[in-house]
Amino acid sequence: MANLDAVGTVGETYVLDVERGKIREFARATRSDNPAYLERETPVSPPTFLTVTNLWQPPAGNPWEAAELDGRRVLHAEQQYEFFGPPPAAGTRLQCTSRIADMYVKKGRRGGALTFVVMVTDFVDEEGVLVARSTMTGVETAHATKEES
Repeated sequence: MANLDAVGTVGETYVLDVERGKIREFARATRSDNPAYLERETPVSPPTFLTVTNLWQPPAGNPWEAAELDGRRVLHAEQQYEFFGPPPAAGTRLQCTSRIADMYVKKGRRGGALTFVVMVTDFVDEEGVLVARSTMTGVETAHATKEES
């Protein structure tokens, strides 16, 4: 059962160094041929590059566990990125802080409850300026998948 009291839970702040090689790898993995990502000495990051924080975020930095969802029934529902200037370029060091911004329950069309969890991650540069914000929504289904049945 989801823990609706998780709203407001904040993870520990962690560091993401935006690296030239990682930008290029990400651009190639997404099949981009944009020279702004591949050829510049200090490339800018593609808009969805900040997704890589999911790979670097330490357990203490991730408040998602506080929602107490059953991972076998969780789906990624939505991802949004908001930038407050240009995307971060190689050489930028970002302080990242995630929080559970919202949780709510809706009735599913096929019956049963769907529990939605909204996690927001803020990316702040070395001067303390908010560079970007990621909003991720996950949903836990009420029923087991066919594989679980």
